[in-house]
Amino acid sequence: MNFVTIMGLIAAACTTTSFIPQAIKTIHTKDTSGISLAMYSLFAFGTLMWLLYGIFSSNIPVSLANGITLIFASIILFYKIKYK
Repeated sequence: MNFVTIMGLIAAACTTTSFIPQAIKTIHTKDTSGISLAMYSLFAFGTLMWLLYGIFSSNIPVSLANGITLIFASIILFYKIKYK
């Protein structure tokens, strides 16, 4: 594994784990009043596009980060829609 890939994996780990506290808080409290539906919808779609880009370009850090981030963003988005 080269240095650039390692940097990408570190960046992916940092940005992806930043969603964990919000997902946990949303699941526990079911409070999504401070979350914008439009923003999270657009964010989840953008993350899906980055995931597909990473897959089609064989970019492991991009694929991994966006696959995991899409899961967390989708959970938050689901709660936002379910618990309006």
